[in-house]
Amino acid sequence: MQEVKGKTYSGGLTLLMTMLVLILSVVTFIVGVNMEFAVLVILGLVLFTGFIFIIPGFFTIQPNQAMVLVLFGKYVGTVKNEGWHWANPFYSKKKISLRSRNINGDKIKVNDEMGNPIEIAAVIVWRVENTAEAIFDVDNYVDYVNVQSESALRHLAGMYPYDNTEDTHTISLRGSTDEVAEALKNELQQRLGKAGVIVEEARLSHLAYAPEIAAAMLQRQQAAAIIAARQKIVEGAVGMVQMALTKLSENEIVELDEERKAAMVSNLLVVLCGEKNTQPVINTGTLHN
Repeated sequence: MQEVKGKTYSGGLTLLMTMLVLILSVVTFIVGVNMEFAVLVILGLVLFTGFIFIIPGFFTIQPNQAMVLVLFGKYVGTVKNEGWHWANPFYSKKKISLRSRNINGDKIKVNDEMGNPIEIAAVIVWRVENTAEAIFDVDNYVDYVNVQSESALRHLAGMYPYDNTEDTHTISLRGSTDEVAEALKNELQQRLGKAGVIVEEARLSHLAYAPEIAAAMLQRQQAAAIIAARQKIVEGAVGMVQMALTKLSENEIVELDEERKAAMVSNLLVVLCGEKNTQPVINTGTLHN
């Protein structure tokens, strides 16, 4: 359905003309009764009937609202101009809001790309753009938006993993919030476009592992964090040992053979990488004792 601009008349001007018809009908009827002139009486009744007929044609439109006009089942047009209007009284009128609306979706349980059960929810901001499609192309556009929003969210969750398990740059639900939000918005727009709806914003409002695997996944994340921290510690310790050996050699402080270098490297790595404080041992002998 293509949206068409509906034709209406000014409510104030039409009201003035309606009052003139009412006054004329009353005057004509009274004169006809007093003069016992049946034609004037009938004319007065006809004018009053016209007045009654005109009254239902008045309606008002508030800002960011629209009125869909239908004549005997045929779509006539849509009025979006705010104010007081008058249209054909035979038009059936359906008011529709053009204001932005929010959907704060409930948490749903789905499986991510790797099959892990997760809980996910989204907040969606949408509004009606094409009133003809919203009214005539779907049965109830509000219910349609709610159902399709949940369906799109389920489909999106199955496209990406919850989190990156390795040091990669793939998109994940937790680590790529902007990319996921844009993908969700595009998915919703494709589904809701046929209902004349524009999706203004869509973002995840809740994301977590399902309770049955939350503890195991927390241990996995902690293990990954410990491994990453250990890697940084080892890299730093190797650099410090290398720097110490280089300084000792450049400044000619002491000459170490390969065996003593290996022992020194071992001792420094133990000191730098150990979780607990080491106890120093004072060597009062020579390098070989």
